[in-house]
Amino acid sequence: MSSFTSSNGYGAVNGSGRSATTPRDEEQPLLIGDRSLKSGWRRYMIADVNRDWTDSILLACYIVTGLLDSASISTWGSFVSMQTGNTVYFGLGLAAPHESTRWIKSGTSLGFFCIGSVFFSFFHRTFSPKRRWVLCASFFIQIALIVVAAFILTYGPKSSDPSQAIGWPELVPIALIAFQSCGQAVASRALKHNALTSVVLTSIYCDLFSDANLLAAQNVERNRRVAAPLLLLGGAVAGGVLAHSWVGCAGALWVAAALKLAIVIAWFVWPADKQ
Repeated sequence: MSSFTSSNGYGAVNGSGRSATTPRDEEQPLLIGDRSLKSGWRRYMIADVNRDWTDSILLACYIVTGLLDSASISTWGSFVSMQTGNTVYFGLGLAAPHESTRWIKSGTSLGFFCIGSVFFSFFHRTFSPKRRWVLCASFFIQIALIVVAAFILTYGPKSSDPSQAIGWPELVPIALIAFQSCGQAVASRALKHNALTSVVLTSIYCDLFSDANLLAAQNVERNRRVAAPLLLLGGAVAGGVLAHSWVGCAGALWVAAALKLAIVIAWFVWPADKQ
C-alpha cells in the first residue's frame, strides 16, 4: 500500500499516523528560551554593580551599627561593631580581671570581629568584590547570623543579669553579631568608599571638622561625613529604646535583620556597571 499524507489540523500526518513534527522539534524553541533565560540571569548576577550612589547603602549601614551597638551595650555592656571601645574594655579587664565580666564579652566580640574580617575579605577577593551576587550573598550571610542571635535571645534561656553573665546565651550572640558586623566594613572597601566603614566615627569627626571646605555649598565628602554620625545616632536612639522596651535586645536584632534584608533587595535591583 502506498504511503499518504494528510492534515489533521496539527501538522502533516504520514501513512503510519505519526506527526511529521517530532517532539524534539517541538521542544527546541522551549529549550532555547530556557537556556537564554538562564544565560541572561547568570549575566545579571555576575555583573559588577555601578558604584554611583552606593554610598547611600553604606550610610544606611550606620543605622544598623547604631541599633546593634546601643542594644548590645544596654544588654551585655560591650560593643559588637565598634571595636575601639572593646579594646579599651579588654585592656581594663586584663588590668583588673575580677572587677567585671565585661572584658570577656569585649574580648569575644573583638576576636570574632577579626575572624569575620578574614572571612568576608577572602569571600570578596575570591569571587570578585563588586559582583551583584557576591554583595547579595555577603549581606544575606550577615542577616542569617543576626537572625540566629535573635532566636537565641528570643527563645533561649534567660539570665537574671545578662550584663554580668558569661554563659553561652550571652557569648554566642555577641560572637555572631560581631562576626557579621565587619561584613559592612569589607563592603565599603569593595566599593571603594573606604571612609564609610560604618564601624568607626573618630576618623570621620576628624576629617569633617578639619575640612577646609566645611561650609562650602557643594561638598559631597562633607555631606557623607555629616550623614554618617547622624544616622548612627538615630540608630543608637532606636536601639536603646527597643532594648529598654518589652521587646528587648532581640527586638533590635530583628529590626537590624529587616534593614539588612532591604539592603540585599537593593543590591539585587541595583544598576549594573556598564563597563
